[in-house]
Amino acid sequence: MPEVLSPFVYWAQTESNLTLKVDLKDVKNPDVHLENKKLQFGAQGYGARGLNKYAFTLDFHSAIDPEESHYKVYDRNVDFTLKKKESGWWPRITGMPQKPAWLKTVGLQIDFDRWKSEEDVEDDDESRDIMEDYPNMYNKLEKEELGYKRESIEGTYEAVGGPMKFCQLMQFLEVMHPMFGYTKGGFVVPLLQVLGRSIILFCMIDAEPRMHTKPVIFYLFLIWSIVELVRNVHDDVTYVQSQSKEVVTKKIPFQGPLKRLVYLIMPGPD
Repeated sequence: MPEVLSPFVYWAQTESNLTLKVDLKDVKNPDVHLENKKLQFGAQGYGARGLNKYAFTLDFHSAIDPEESHYKVYDRNVDFTLKKKESGWWPRITGMPQKPAWLKTVGLQIDFDRWKSEEDVEDDDESRDIMEDYPNMYNKLEKEELGYKRESIEGTYEAVGGPMKFCQLMQFLEVMHPMFGYTKGGFVVPLLQVLGRSIILFCMIDAEPRMHTKPVIFYLFLIWSIVELVRNVHDDVTYVQSQSKEVVTKKIPFQGPLKRLVYLIMPGPD
């Protein structure tokens, strides 16, 4: 009669569950019989003695619930999750004090977050974050595509805070010009606009160092800059449309993109 080989079985428990890991590889169609206080297992696979038929019988210390228990076959092992009928810590897994040599204790109070099955590892691989796995490559790609890294947003005020304050002070010329008669129009509306931004920039941001690294500074400066670009182009185009072609081409010193824009709208004389 051939010798019956037993695989290594590792067990652990929580207050409500019992977990077994049968150390057999390439198991196909295992023969499993689960009762209230007994587990019978038999299968062919690769164990400590190579490719052979392995089997074991395990008499539990207390009763389990076969209906709520289940097992799953992986390439490297077979995992059992057995539901205890009554919650509580077992002093041992078997009814007898002496346990078989092939039964290995992982721990009576194992940290199941650290004991992961093959399926758990596969799930971890699927949920891995490329930004965490390849941070340098991701930062380089982000800088090439966007022109900046997200970490640079916190240094916005340190980088352009000075020029922004200078530009904001220069905007008071929009208030002074109509006051001194250099331009037509009233000064109340420009005063309210410039004064509102100045209070935000100098009193709420510049005077509070904790605000300097906030991401909102980046978006605020970006919106202000876009608004000024649109407003200035609109004012220039409106002025150009109110003048004759000859006056525009001879008396206004257009520069850069604005000059090309005006020439496209109102080409000079042939």
